[in-house]
Amino acid sequence: MTAATWGLVVATFVACFVEMVEATTIVMAMGFTRSWRSALTGVAAALALLAVVTSIAGYALGRWFPEAALQLIIGGLLLSFGLQWLRKAILRSSGRKAIHDEDAIYKKEVDAAKAAGRKDGPFDMFSFMVSFKGTFLEGMEVVFIVITFGLNANNVPAASLGAVAAVVIVLGIAFAVRRPLSMIDENLLKYGVGLLLASFGTFWAVEGVGLFRSGRESLDWPGSDFAILGLLVVWFLLSRLFVAALRTPGTTPQAAGAAAAALGKETVR
Repeated sequence: MTAATWGLVVATFVACFVEMVEATTIVMAMGFTRSWRSALTGVAAALALLAVVTSIAGYALGRWFPEAALQLIIGGLLLSFGLQWLRKAILRSSGRKAIHDEDAIYKKEVDAAKAAGRKDGPFDMFSFMVSFKGTFLEGMEVVFIVITFGLNANNVPAASLGAVAAVVIVLGIAFAVRRPLSMIDENLLKYGVGLLLASFGTFWAVEGVGLFRSGRESLDWPGSDFAILGLLVVWFLLSRLFVAALRTPGTTPQAAGAAAAALGKETVR
């Protein structure tokens, strides 16, 4: 594979890895607390629906939109999505938002499962619905990432490979440790994903605008795909400037998380 293809696979893998960690935490809580059979059935149903959505959305976008429109629309969406992740990462790094705590999420889901009462019959609808919802919602972000990255790079199979690898590795780790994946620094991963999405989004959105204005069939950044690395550095430096500006003396992400927990408003997203 070329360097560009490897970059696409890695970017998709990291972005999808984060989403799969969150979905796995929800499913584990339902499985250990109530019913593995019902929870896994919910996961299977969500994955089947996601496969249909991916096929339809990918076909529609690839067939109905010209290249310039596709780059502009998807680039803009990626940039917007990436900036949302960066905003949360900046607030967490500056101590103004509670850090993402996978153990706290797991405990919350377990408490909800216990409060739902006993299951009626061999099939637990509560476990099914919670697992289905968690997998589908997190999976929709994976679908969005795979389609946008794959279509704009003209390599959907490579983007899909990164997503599948993320799913397999997360499930493998979860099966091995049999507990929430809190050992993974999800806050740092989300920071990195936000940088990647913002960089790729800027790259493709500007290309789309340039194609519209010039009427050309192609438009290259200086340095071609390597310009993405430059954009990555720019977004990283900008984010660190915002962290420095927002950081308050004596306030750390851990302190912010403790304060939020004391108020009963722990932020988990």
